[in-house]
Amino acid sequence: MHDDIRKALVVYGKKMAELTVGSGGNLSARCPGKKLIWISPTGIECHAMKTDDVLGIDTEGKVEVGSGKPSSEILLHLALYRSRPEIGAVVHTHSTYATTCACLHLEIPAIHYLVGLAGEKIPLAPYALFGTAELAEKVSGVMTESDAALLANHGLVTVGKNLAAAFNLAQQVEFVARLYCQCLAIGKPKLLDRSQIQQARQKFKTYGR
Repeated sequence: MHDDIRKALVVYGKKMAELTVGSGGNLSARCPGKKLIWISPTGIECHAMKTDDVLGIDTEGKVEVGSGKPSSEILLHLALYRSRPEIGAVVHTHSTYATTCACLHLEIPAIHYLVGLAGEKIPLAPYALFGTAELAEKVSGVMTESDAALLANHGLVTVGKNLAAAFNLAQQVEFVARLYCQCLAIGKPKLLDRSQIQQARQKFKTYGR
């Protein structure tokens, strides 16, 4: 299972090039039933990451497997795993349109039913310096009801039951962020009301099953 998770991190690390540039992103996955988290390293662009580069850390951030340093956002990943025991993976990107909204300090409302994949909206976490405990606390604090959040003047983070789910959500949030930016450039978008977005969220529970 450990090898499968490490390989999956490499696969999705290469796919991160679709959402971010350079080393502007990181990802991790938790080993089911064990107090071990696999995380991308710092200083290596995700698309260039190899299996041996992936580090195994404990719940306090101590490196248990591999050499080198974990992602600079290790505190953010650990905070989300602590506050959301049900999640199995975390994806952080600097995707263009989501980051545009983050720099405008705009949360993403229910502009499209796909927002329902994350929650009733995509909330905005207040700005804090990257890689800090302050940022980790602020982000985990706004993600109690959402599987995605914008980080003010920074980027996007998503969570899911596994890497596939967390990465897919990052893609979908980038899509709705682009829609939101385009709508705002033309006029005032019409939003789904709470009952409509809740209906979508309910339907997503059985979608594709």
